[in-house]
Amino acid sequence: MSARKKFRQGLKRSALSLAVGMVLASGAQAQSNITGSIFGKTAPGDTIVIENADTGFRREVEAGSDGSYRLRQTPSGTYVVTVKRADGTTLKRENVVVYVGVGTSVNFAGATELETIQVVGTGLVNPIDVSSVESTTIMTAEKVAMIPVQRDTTAVSLLAPGTIKGDPAFGNLASFGGSSVAENQYYFNGFNITNTFQNLNFAKVPYDAIAEQQIKTGGYGAEFGRSTGGVINQISKRGTNEFRLGGSAYWSPDSLSESTPNRMSNDGVLLEDNSNDTEGDSLNATLSAGGALIKDRLFAYGLIEYGQRDYDDYPGRAGSANSTATSIRMPKWLLKLDWNITDRHQLEFTALSDKREYETDYFDTITNEDNTNPQHSTYRGTAYDDFGGTIYIGRYTGYLTDSLAVSVLAGHGQSDRSNYSLTSTGIVNEYQGVVGGGASGCAVITDGRPSVTAGITAPITGCALSNFLGRPDAEDTRDQYRIDLEWQLGDHQLRGGFDVDNFESVAGESYSGGASWRYGRYSRTGFTDENTVVRKRIFQSGATVKVEQQAFYLEDTWSVTDDFIAYLGLRWDTFDNKNGAGESYVKITNQFAPRIGFSWDVSGDSTFKVFGNAGRYALPLTATVAVRGASASLYSEEFFTYTGVDPATGAPTGLTLIPNYNNGRPIRYLNNEFGVGKDASSIASENLEPMYQDEFILGLQKQLTEKFSVGVRAIYRDLKRAIDDQCDYRPLIEAGLAQGFTEDGGTWIEPADKTQPSDMALYNPGVAFCHLYNPGSDGVFNLDFNGDGTLEQATIPAEVLGPKARREYTAVEFLWEGNWDRLFLQGSYTWSKSEGNTEGGVKSDIGQDDTNVTQDFDYPELAEGSDGYLPNDRRHSLKLFGNFALNDQWSVGANLLMQSGRPINCFGFHPISPNYGNSYFYCDGELEERGTAGRLPWTYSLDASVRYAPRFADGRLKMKLDVFNLLNSDTRITVDERGEDAGGALVPATYKTATNWQTPRTVRFGVSYSF
Repeated sequence: MSARKKFRQGLKRSALSLAVGMVLASGAQAQSNITGSIFGKTAPGDTIVIENADTGFRREVEAGSDGSYRLRQTPSGTYVVTVKRADGTTLKRENVVVYVGVGTSVNFAGATELETIQVVGTGLVNPIDVSSVESTTIMTAEKVAMIPVQRDTTAVSLLAPGTIKGDPAFGNLASFGGSSVAENQYYFNGFNITNTFQNLNFAKVPYDAIAEQQIKTGGYGAEFGRSTGGVINQISKRGTNEFRLGGSAYWSPDSLSESTPNRMSNDGVLLEDNSNDTEGDSLNATLSAGGALIKDRLFAYGLIEYGQRDYDDYPGRAGSANSTATSIRMPKWLLKLDWNITDRHQLEFTALSDKREYETDYFDTITNEDNTNPQHSTYRGTAYDDFGGTIYIGRYTGYLTDSLAVSVLAGHGQSDRSNYSLTSTGIVNEYQGVVGGGASGCAVITDGRPSVTAGITAPITGCALSNFLGRPDAEDTRDQYRIDLEWQLGDHQLRGGFDVDNFESVAGESYSGGASWRYGRYSRTGFTDENTVVRKRIFQSGATVKVEQQAFYLEDTWSVTDDFIAYLGLRWDTFDNKNGAGESYVKITNQFAPRIGFSWDVSGDSTFKVFGNAGRYALPLTATVAVRGASASLYSEEFFTYTGVDPATGAPTGLTLIPNYNNGRPIRYLNNEFGVGKDASSIASENLEPMYQDEFILGLQKQLTEKFSVGVRAIYRDLKRAIDDQCDYRPLIEAGLAQGFTEDGGTWIEPADKTQPSDMALYNPGVAFCHLYNPGSDGVFNLDFNGDGTLEQATIPAEVLGPKARREYTAVEFLWEGNWDRLFLQGSYTWSKSEGNTEGGVKSDIGQDDTNVTQDFDYPELAEGSDGYLPNDRRHSLKLFGNFALNDQWSVGANLLMQSGRPINCFGFHPISPNYGNSYFYCDGELEERGTAGRLPWTYSLDASVRYAPRFADGRLKMKLDVFNLLNSDTRITVDERGEDAGGALVPATYKTATNWQTPRTVRFGVSYSF
C-alpha cells in the first residue's frame, strides 16, 4: 500500500470540478442515502478534522498507513477540512461542499503549508466523484431557484438525462431509462415515500423544505432496491447556528395562461371546444424559520406552506358529460430537528404533512348551436377527495470508531385516498367498502336504446356525478425500519444493512349508488320493444391488503490501487403480498440481485474518470393487485322489465326480474366474481418466479478546464422476466379435459347442474378468472374444475399462453456542465431506443393504470404484433438549462427541451377473437405491428425566467418571473390510436387526432425574503 504512487495535488482542480452532474457517481464510498462523504490522501499518521460552522458538526480521523482517509456518513453542507501533522504544522481547505450521496475528494498528499489554498464552493458544483460507480444528478435548491422549472419533484427529475415525461393518463410522473412510470422509488430523509398501492404516487414534500434532490438514473448500489426505473432521493433543509426567518409567495394568474387547442377531426369537424378550459389561478405561500436551540448541538427548522388552485374543465360538447369546477387546497408543513449529542452521536427527527383537499363541482354543460363556447349550466353536486397525510421519521447515526459507523432509521407514513360526493338535492354518494353491502346515492344510468343513439329520443339521465365511488376511509400506511453498518477494513470499505418495509392499503370501489342500469333493446329476452328491458350490473371490491418487504444487502468497495476502485454489491429481497383475508397469494423469498462496478481515476487527480457497472434490479407486485384479483369482489348482471323511470334518479321502477336470461339463471357473475373471498393458492402460478431487469453501464467523465466538464455513457437495460396476468380460459378447459373431466353439460355451469361428478363446472368461486404468471413460462394453475371444493392443478405450456415478456432499452448519453463567473450551463443529449412487447407496470397505449396486471398478456391474440417500439421510446432528447448573471442584481435563466415524438399504433378488432374489442394490433383485418403507424412530431419547449435581487436588500429579497412554454408550442403529445370503433368500423375521421397537447404557456410571479 505505502509503495503506491501518491495522488497528485488533486484538490486544486478536483474540488472545483464541474463534472457532468447527470453522470455523478455516488455510492461506492457507501455513504448513505441522506449523507455524503469526504475522502482523500495525506501523509501517514496525519489527523484530519472536518468542521461545519453552520451546525457545529465536527469529526476527526487519523490517516492510514498509506495516507488515505475517509469520513463517511457526513451530512451535506459546507466544511473546513484541516490536516494536523506531527511537526505541529497544519493545512486547511475551506468551503468544501458535501452533497447527499456523493464522495468529495480532498487531497493533501505532497502539499506544503505554502501551497494551502482556499476552495470556493458555489453550491452549483457536481464534482467528479472517482470514489463511485453510480449515475446520479444532484439538484440543489440554490441551483433550481436559478432556472425556470415547475415547483415539483417530477419537473426537477426531468432535468436529468434518460428521463422523459410519462403519459398524461398517469398524472405528472417521469419514466427512467425506458421503464414505465410505475417502476420508480422515492425517498425523503432516508424514508421510502413511494405510494406502493399502484406505484403511481408519492408524498408531496413541501417544495421549499427540500435542500437537495438526488436523481439516480442507473447503476445504483445494493442499498437501493424495489426499482427497475429510477430513484429520487430528497433531503430536507435543517436549522443552523444562524437563526433564519423567511417567506415566499408564488402566483400564476389564469389571465396570463393560454388555452389548450380545440380537438378537431381529420375532416375539420369540431370534436371538443377547449377554449374555456382554464389552468386557473394558482397561489402558493410559505413561511419558514430555523436556528439553534443550543449552539452547535440542537437545531430546529420548520416550514408551513399553503397552496391553492382553482380551475374549470369542459367536456367540449353539450350533454356529452358534466363540466366541472375544481378547487384544490394544499395545507402542508414540515418540522426537522437535529441533535448532535456528541461529535460521534446524532439524532434526527422529521415530521411532515402533505394534505391535498379537492372539491369538484359538477354542472350540466351548455354550448352554442355549433357546439362552441361551452359553459357551466345547472349545478349537480360536489365530489370530495382527500389525498396525502403525515410522515414521521427518526434516525440515529453513530460513529462508533474511526472505522465503524452505524445508522438506524424508523418511520411511519399515512396517506388518504378518500372519496365521496353529495348531489345538489342532498343525496350522499358513498361506498363503505363492504362487498355485497351496497352503496348509497345515485346509480349510474346509461341509455343505449337505438332511438337514443340515433338522436331521435332524448336520453334518460341520472343524478350520479361519476360512474365509480372510492371509499371515504381509503388510506395507505407504511412502517419502515432499517439498520446500516459501515466498516473500513484496510483497503476495503464494507457496508451492510437490513430493512423492513411494510405497506398496507385500505381500498375498494363500487358503482355509484351500488348499481349501473343500462336501458336498451335485448332481443334474447324475447322482448323486442326498446322501452321494456333494462340491465342491472353491480360491481364492488373492498379489502385491506398488505405488501410486506424485507431486504438484506452487503457491499464491498475495494481500493485496488490509489486510482482504481472495484465495487461488489449483493442484495436479497423478500416480497410477501397478502390479500384481504391476510393470506399470502404471492411470496418471493430471497430474490438475489448482484451489483458490480469499477471506477478508474485515469489521471490520478479526479479530473478524468472511466467507470462501469452491471446490476440486477427487481420490483415487487403492488398492493392494488390484491384488491380485486386476490380478495372478495362482486360483479353481477341481471335483466328486468320495467314500467317507469324515477324522474330524479333515472333508475327504473316497476321492476320484474327476467329469470332465465343468463343461461337459465336469474343472475350471472361476470369473471367469476361471486362476492366471496378467493382461494389464495389459486391466484398465481405455482412456479411463479420474481421479475427482474439487468442493466449495464459504461461511461467516462472529463474535466476539460476548471470551468467545464463533459461526459458520455452507454446504457443497456434488459427486462429478463416479468409478472403479469392471463385471463384465457380456453387452455384451462383443454387441461381439464385432458385430466378426464367432461363437458357433457357444458363447461361454465354451476356445480349443482352437474349430471355426473366428472362434469366440469367452472362457474364457481374456486376458479379465478385471471392468474398471475411469468409470460414466456409455463403456467401451473390451481383451480376447482368441477366445483367440489378441491383444487386441481393444470399446467399450461408457455407457447399456448403467449410470448415471453420483452423490453430492451439502449441509450447513449452525452453530458456537459459549465460554471463560469456569470454563467452556469448544464445539459445533455440522449439517443435511445426502447422496444419490446410490454411497457412494464402500466400501459400507456390505452392509459391503463392497473399496475402489474395490464391486458398485455390476457390473451395470446393481444400479443400478436405487440413487439416493436414502446410508448416511452424517444429516439432523440436534448436538454439545456442554465442562468446568466447580467450584473450583481439581475440574472436570466432558460430551460430548453427538444424531443422526438413517441411511436403511434393502430388498434382495432382481431379477425377471429373479438373478446377485447378494438384493443388488438389489427386494423381493417390486417396486422399492424406495434409502433409502425408513424410517430408524433418533435416537441420544442422553451422556458425563461428573470430574477432580481436588489442591492439594497443585501441578497435577502429576490423577485422572479418565470414563463413556461414561452413560445406557446402546442404540439400533440398523445393521439387517438383507435383505428376502428367499438363496432369494428374504420374511423378515419378521428384516428390519430390529438387527445393531449403540450401544456400551454403559463406565467409565474415569485417573491422571497429571508433574514
